[in-house]
Amino acid sequence: MNTRGKPANLRGRLYVVLMVLALSSTLLAARAFELQVVSKEFYQEQGDARYLRDIPIPVSRGTIFDRNGEPLAVSTPVESIWGNPKELLANPDRLPELAEALGVTTDALTERLLQRKDKEFLYLKRPVDPDAAQQLLALQIPGVASERAFRRYYPSGEILAHTLGFTNIDDRGQEGLELAFDEWLAGKPGVKRVIRDRLGHVIENVELLREAQPGRDLTLSIDRRIQYLAYRELKAAILEQKATSGSMVILDASSGEVLAMVNQPSFNPNSRATSEPAYRRNRGVTDVVEPGSTMKPFTVAAALESGKWKPETPIDTTPGKMMLPGGYTIGDIRNYGLIDVTHVITKSSNVGSAKMAMTMSADHMRDVFQRFGLGEVTGCGFPGESPGYLPIAKAWGPTEKATMSYGYGLSVTPMQLAQAYSVFANHGRLRQPTFVKGASNPDSAVIDPQIADQVVKMLETVVSPGGGGLKAAVANYRVAGKTGTSRRAVGGGYEKRYASLFAGMVPASNPRLVGVVVIHDPHGGHGVYYGGLIAAPVFGKVMDGALRLLDIPPDNVQRWYAGAAAVNQGIGPMSPPPDYPPDQPNYEEAIPE
Repeated sequence: MNTRGKPANLRGRLYVVLMVLALSSTLLAARAFELQVVSKEFYQEQGDARYLRDIPIPVSRGTIFDRNGEPLAVSTPVESIWGNPKELLANPDRLPELAEALGVTTDALTERLLQRKDKEFLYLKRPVDPDAAQQLLALQIPGVASERAFRRYYPSGEILAHTLGFTNIDDRGQEGLELAFDEWLAGKPGVKRVIRDRLGHVIENVELLREAQPGRDLTLSIDRRIQYLAYRELKAAILEQKATSGSMVILDASSGEVLAMVNQPSFNPNSRATSEPAYRRNRGVTDVVEPGSTMKPFTVAAALESGKWKPETPIDTTPGKMMLPGGYTIGDIRNYGLIDVTHVITKSSNVGSAKMAMTMSADHMRDVFQRFGLGEVTGCGFPGESPGYLPIAKAWGPTEKATMSYGYGLSVTPMQLAQAYSVFANHGRLRQPTFVKGASNPDSAVIDPQIADQVVKMLETVVSPGGGGLKAAVANYRVAGKTGTSRRAVGGGYEKRYASLFAGMVPASNPRLVGVVVIHDPHGGHGVYYGGLIAAPVFGKVMDGALRLLDIPPDNVQRWYAGAAAVNQGIGPMSPPPDYPPDQPNYEEAIPE
C-alpha cells in the first residue's frame, strides 16, 4: 500500500502568497492615496491643530493727553504668566515652588489647575512686572510661560480718576473717558501663526495673519493744572465742612470745552481693588440736585423774554411772604419791600421770583428752561450721564410754577447747570460740553443776546456788597454768579440736609470761564450750609488761580474787589467803594420748610 502523501502544490501556494501581497499593496496604495489626496486637507488640519497656533500680538493702548500735552493715561509693558494645566499636574513636585513664586498656597494653585485639567492654557498671574516675570521663568518649571501685555497707569491718580475712569485687566475701558473712547484708544491686536512644540514653546513663526494696529492717542480739553486747583480746593472744603460729597465743573465759555471736572470722595485708579465702588461714581454727570436759587436767572431770562418785565421793573415783595393756592406759603429771609427785577437776583428773593413766574404761562417757562438744556443730557458723551428732571408743562400748577422759579421740583447735574450758565456767558448761544480739545462743536441760539447780557449784569450784583456771593470775588476781575441752597428731597418731602451751590463766570465783562460748585450735606458747625458761605469761596479760589494760569487779563481794578478777595483768603479787611449801598452781604437764602 502506498502510504506516501501527495506532493505539495508549491506553485499554488506561491500564487496565493503573491495575490495576498498584491492585494495588500493595492490596499496600502489606496489608503495612501486617500490620506495624501482625498483627505489631505482634513489630516493637515488635524496635524496643524496639534502644532500650529494662532496667537494674538498685543498692542499698546493710546496715550491720553491734557490740552497742553501732559500725559494723563499711559500704557506700560508688563507680562502675563500662564501655564499648561496638564503638564503642571504631571509635575506635582514643582507646584510648591511655583505657588511660592506666584504668592499663593500650593492647595489653591492645585485646585485651580484641577478645575482646568482638560485645558492647555490658564493664566496664573497678571499683570506681572517684567523683572519679576523673568525671575519666575528662570525657575524653568515645565508648563509655565509668559506673554507680553500692557497695563494702564494714571500719573495724576485720584485727581483725574472720575474723568478718565479706568481699564480692566485686559486693558479695555470700564468707566469714564476710557470707556467713552475705548474703540479709539484700544487699537486692534494683531494675529500671527506659529509652530509650538509639545511643551507649548514657540519654535517657529509661520506667517502674519493680521498686522497689529496700536491704539490712537487722545488729546482732551482738560487742563491738568486747573483740574488740580479745583480738586485741591474742593477737597479742602469737603474736609473743612465735614460734607459727604461734592463736585465742580469748569467750562470754556466760548468753545464748550471741559477744562476741569472733579468730585469728592475720589479713588486711586492705579489701585482700584482698594476703593469703594460708590467712590467711582462721577457725581458731576450722574448725580442730580435741585438747583435752588441758582435757578432764578433762568426764571428772570424767561420773564425778560416775555416782554412783561425789564431789569428795572419794580416788584413789591412785602411782607416777605406769599400765599399760594392750596395754603402753601413761600417766603424770603426778610421783607425786602419794593425791589426791582435786578434785586430779585441780588437779594435772592423767592417771593419776587414767584411773582414773575405767575405772570408767565407754564409752556413758556418750560420752553425757556428746556432751551437752556435742562431736562436733557448735555451731549458731552460721558457714560452714564443723567438727563436730570424737568416736569412736563401740563403738570405745573400755581405751586409748581412758583417753586420751580426758585429751583425746587426739578433737578439738574452739575454739568447741566454749567452748560446752562455758559449760555449767559456766551451771549445767548449754547454749545454742548466736550472733553476733546478742538472738537467741532457748533452752537445754537437760545435767547436774545441782549437778554443774556442783562442777566450777566444782574449776576454781577450778587458778587458785590449786599449780594450773597461776595466770597466768590476774585481780585481785579469782575465776577458774575449766583448762590443756591436746597434741601435734599426724600420720600416725597424734604429732610434737613442741604446742598450748597454756586454757579458763575469770569471775567464778567467778557466771560471766558464758567464754573459750578456743588457741596452736599455740609456739617462745618454753627448751622452753616448756605451756598454763599460754603460753595462760593471754592469758586473764587479756583478761578483766581485759573485766570492767572490762562493769562486772562484783568477787567476790574477796583479796590473793593481786591479787598473782597483778600477777605476770602483771610489776609485783610474789605472797603467797599462809596457808590455801592452800605448794607451787609446777604449770605442767607430762604429755604422752604
